[in-house]
Amino acid sequence: MNPRGLEKSSMAALAQCDWIRRAHNLCITGPTGCGKTWLACALGNQACRQGLSVRYLRLPTLFEQLRIAHGDGSYPRLMNRLLKMDLLILGDWGLQKVSAAQRQDLMEVIEERHGRRSSLIASQLPIEHWHEYIGEATLADAILDRLLHGGHRLKLSGESMRKQQSQGHAEAGDGGAISYNSVTA
Repeated sequence: MNPRGLEKSSMAALAQCDWIRRAHNLCITGPTGCGKTWLACALGNQACRQGLSVRYLRLPTLFEQLRIAHGDGSYPRLMNRLLKMDLLILGDWGLQKVSAAQRQDLMEVIEERHGRRSSLIASQLPIEHWHEYIGEATLADAILDRLLHGGHRLKLSGESMRKQQSQGHAEAGDGGAISYNSVTA
């Protein structure tokens, strides 16, 4: 194990993107500023370099795009684009309450991608609180069953890199050091 608690081979395995090719999901959790989005985008960049298609959206932005698409009739086109991506990265999961319509849309996206394409979720909300965040028990069960079972989980820890950098603690070359606790499948 390295000092940050994650075996280098685990990160190397994620960077090879075989989990994407096998249509597995990855959930990255940790406190604000610890590097979740940075790591998600780095994995997305690596996937692009390997010829895989990737799209990054903040979850609130996805919900807004879906709301507009329902209204202007472009919903089937938007869903088709989302479903074609080899990797869909959803950041800022759990920041805002989810409405009934958003829950249903999220279920549609996750269901259509399940077993066909990969999703990467980045959230400061610990996974054990996701059921409560989604709300309605039946849909929460269905969404989380598809996202979490057979997927990978990566829990980050440490202080905010932004805070470290603003206080002048980040040394040249350390990039604000990300601390990893575990990767599980």
